[in-house]
Parts: sequence; structure tokens; C-alpha cells
Amino acid sequence: MPTKTKGAGVTAVARAMAILDAFQANESSVSLSELARRTKLHKTTVLRIARTMAAARYLVQLADGSWRLGPNAGWIGARYQTTFDGSTRIESILRNLSNVTGESAIYYIREENSRICVVRVDGPNTDYHHVRVGEALPLTHGAVGHVLLAFSGEPGSPYDAIRRAGYHLTLGERDPLIGSLACPVFGLNSALLGCIGLAGPIKRFTRATCARHLPALRKAAGALTYELGRMLSDVHEPREERRLTQNARRLRGQ
Repeated sequence: MPTKTKGAGVTAVARAMAILDAFQANESSVSLSELARRTKLHKTTVLRIARTMAAARYLVQLADGSWRLGPNAGWIGARYQTTFDGSTRIESILRNLSNVTGESAIYYIREENSRICVVRVDGPNTDYHHVRVGEALPLTHGAVGHVLLAFSGEPGSPYDAIRRAGYHLTLGERDPLIGSLACPVFGLNSALLGCIGLAGPIKRFTRATCARHLPALRKAAGALTYELGRMLSDVHEPREERRLTQNARRLRGQ
């Protein structure tokens, strides 16, 4: 009996997480039927779990019967964001990069077999679907994922080439309409911290355009390497400071 109870509890949690994951960017609300379709659960099951989540303020039911995320869901996102003490500094560097290139600039970290969007700054000409902050994406598709794999030591000639180049470009790999360009960000002792990327629609995100954007991206990667490496490593010794400066210069191509 205890095993059965434990299994039922785990199933209920998994279903609740599936309901939360069913909400997409730029949606003010989702109908019960649509939640059931996206989660592949019966409407009665979704309704029962949604009401429980509403009581805990993770969901809110609107007058027309549809559902939206509740305040506690937002609070979790805010608390997740605070685990990255450098988010303000990251955003400042990304904003400058976006202003220079006119494209969206994003910073990702690796979490096990996924890449997580930590900070995003939309470009002034952005006209495509955004990646949400906190959203998990596969490592095997897109420039950012390949860079994170390469500088995490993934074997193979494609990753050797990325390590030699110090960046990667993909056009339409994860999304057929989107191109992305990415560089790694390091900390002390060349430990991989994350990856900075540019993304834009292929209609203007061509190889030639990316070649023009690469110096600005390298410069931003160098700035993040220095700022985050210095902060997260709590640098005090001049030797450590020099290492971070050298890493930053290497990323900038100096």
C-alpha cells in the first residue's frame, strides 16, 4: 500500500508539472480543453489538478472558465532568477550587444542535458517567437546547444571544429525560420559558465551578416567571461585577475 500511495503522489506531481509546461509564451490564458489536449490528460483530471493548483495560487481560473498562470508560478521564476547573481550585469552586456547588432541576445547555461535561457534581451527588429526565460531547450539543436556541448568536452570532429573556431553558427536547425550564432563564456581556470548567443530570422540572419556580428559577439563573450568569472570566483589575487583578463581577451580574438 505505501508503494502505491507514493506512486500515485509522484504521478500527480508529474501531471501538475505537465499542466504548467503546457502554457506557452504570449498566451494570456488557455482553455481547459486545450490544456487537456496539450497534456494528453482527460479534462476531468486536468480540472481536478488545476483546482488544487489554484488553491495554492499556481493557477488562476478566469470567468470564462479558461486558466492562466498564478502569482506563485511567477514567484518561482523570480526566485530561479536570483540564483544567478550576475543577471543584472548579464542583461547590461546583452542589451549593448542587441543594440549594436539589431538582433536578440540571449545567455544560456547548461543544466544536465538541456540548455536554460537565463537572460534574454529582444532586438529592436524582433518579429519571431521568443524563447522564454527559464525555458529548457535541447543541447543537440541550435548554435548555443552545440557550443555548450563542445566546451563541455563532447567528443567528435564537429565539436573539435567548434572548439578550434571558438564559436558556432546554425541556420534553421532548431527552427527553420531562425538562425543563431553563439560563443562560450568561461570563468576562472577556463571553466565553462554558459553561452551567449544572437538569434534572428534567416531572412536577414545570413552568413555574411553573422560574420559582421561575430566581433561584437566575441567582445560580449569576453566581457561576460571577465565580469561573471570575477564575481563567481570571488577573485582577490592578481594572478587570478590576470587569468580572467587573458580569457576575456582570447574570446574577443585579441
